[in-house]
Amino acid sequence: MQGDYYHVYNRGVNRDNIFWKDQDYLYCLKRISDNCIRYCIKIIAYCLMPNHYHFLVRQDGEAAVSRWVQTIFNGYVQAANREFNRKGTLFEGRCQIKVVDKEDYLIYLVRYIHLNPVHAGLVLHAGDWPYSNYLEWAGERQGLLVDEAFIDEWFDSRDAYCEFLNEYKDIRQDRKIEKYLFDQ
Repeated sequence: MQGDYYHVYNRGVNRDNIFWKDQDYLYCLKRISDNCIRYCIKIIAYCLMPNHYHFLVRQDGEAAVSRWVQTIFNGYVQAANREFNRKGTLFEGRCQIKVVDKEDYLIYLVRYIHLNPVHAGLVLHAGDWPYSNYLEWAGERQGLLVDEAFIDEWFDSRDAYCEFLNEYKDIRQDRKIEKYLFDQ
């Protein structure tokens, strides 16, 4: 529904990779960017992982978030199938789209999304993973896939967000957002 926030996620079938090399991530990010405008979707937080993805988005238009996701990943799957001479789906099933019904949970989901590569053991710090918008949140990179006004509404500074992220120890212990989490 227009104005609502959603946690959107999915993973590869059998937990297999959906991204294999830098070009795959970059191609997907281009599709995401192009279709955010088309479907009036604002990206709050995102993270593309080797075998899954997360988005926290706001639906600003009338088109459903599911149409945005379908457009992005139908095209992505077709391109991956052509490139790797394969057939079939990359994904376990339909993506999960959960409305975030408590506004206070939004920043906790942002933190969860940005810390995904750290908790998966891919990097030591969220800023070391190039396929999320953590660097935009931290003020270390300019990007199109971030809602600057949202960040400014919730945090006095970029440093304040970084402190909020760094004080978090165990991603699975946050009962506030438990129903929004993805069993990886």
